[in-house]
Amino acid sequence: MNVEHEVKLLVEEMNRLGSPGPDGKLQVKFGVLFTDERCANIFEALVGTLRAAKKRKIVTYDGELLLQGVHDDVLISLV
Repeated sequence: MNVEHEVKLLVEEMNRLGSPGPDGKLQVKFGVLFTDERCANIFEALVGTLRAAKKRKIVTYDGELLLQGVHDDVLISLV
């Protein structure tokens, strides 16, 4: 699967699971994405897709590498 397609799917899933934050940008917690059954079926490597989206300035989040459990409360925002 190509990276651009996976990033597009990520944006769709964030729209489904997220809600507007105080700044009006759509936000979703990493733990919500990671534990969602539909996301688990779509993304082989969710963390890799998030990193690719961050590199392309489509999403923002604190840190470089997100780990399940430790970073479940990290907010991911659509730019």
